[in-house]
Amino acid sequence: MKENFLVRATKVLLDIMFYAGIAVIVTLPVSVRIYGQLNDYFARYYVQLIILFAVSGVLAELILYELRRMFRTVLANDCFVEANVKSLDRMGTYSFLISLVTVGRLFLYLTPAVLIIILVFVIAGLFSKVLSRVFERAVAYKLENDLTI
Repeated sequence: MKENFLVRATKVLLDIMFYAGIAVIVTLPVSVRIYGQLNDYFARYYVQLIILFAVSGVLAELILYELRRMFRTVLANDCFVEANVKSLDRMGTYSFLISLVTVGRLFLYLTPAVLIIILVFVIAGLFSKVLSRVFERAVAYKLENDLTI
């Protein structure tokens, strides 16, 4: 019962984050312009920030898309499939790209938060790449075991 609730809650959370992310990306020009009235930094670097945030946002949406795809295999009780290996590998690549894009912000404005974001996405990228290799081995073992039976 608890596990079923957790699965449903996670699915709902992923869906909300995915669609909210699309809304945030679409409204980025307006929201950065409005926030630029409160923070001179956002007004001064408006175009650069739109580009950096939009690219990072699209990459984050791609990560969420892959997570939602993987979640379908969780719901089907078939997690160890080649599609999940590819999804994890792509998520690692997207995480590294987010780190790289965020490095661009260092040239505009250096804050501890930017450094933390870079570190978090580098770690997420490494974790995803390693986990994809673990899943790759698990898929191979599963296929071998299925052939034995």
